[in-house]
Amino acid sequence: MSSTAESPDGGETAVSVTESAAEEALNLMDQQGMDVEEAGLRLYVQQGGCAGLSYGMRFEHEPESEDTITEHAGLRVFVDPASIDYIEGSVLAYEGGLQGAGFHVENPNVVSECGCGESFRT
Repeated sequence: MSSTAESPDGGETAVSVTESAAEEALNLMDQQGMDVEEAGLRLYVQQGGCAGLSYGMRFEHEPESEDTITEHAGLRVFVDPASIDYIEGSVLAYEGGLQGAGFHVENPNVVSECGCGESFRT
């Protein structure tokens, strides 16, 4: 189940976040002593990996002025203008378990991925 926020013009946001991903991110932020009212998770795309592009995520205390900011189940997500075109329509999910636990991006714009799933092409 994804939790989507709406953009100011009433449309769906560029990135959605599952409830489990939002809960896990908020727990991690709380453990780091971050103010979840102001801080958020930055989701971005960077050059790298065998397929050309890879995702990056990090917590930040506040957004940059040009960021797209959305909120999902209490989690603020910051996306920079250069990354938004690559990840529009994506869902950030979290899976627990003994193997492969962690965050991953389900991106409908991907045309190919590398064998390890760490990088992609649109």
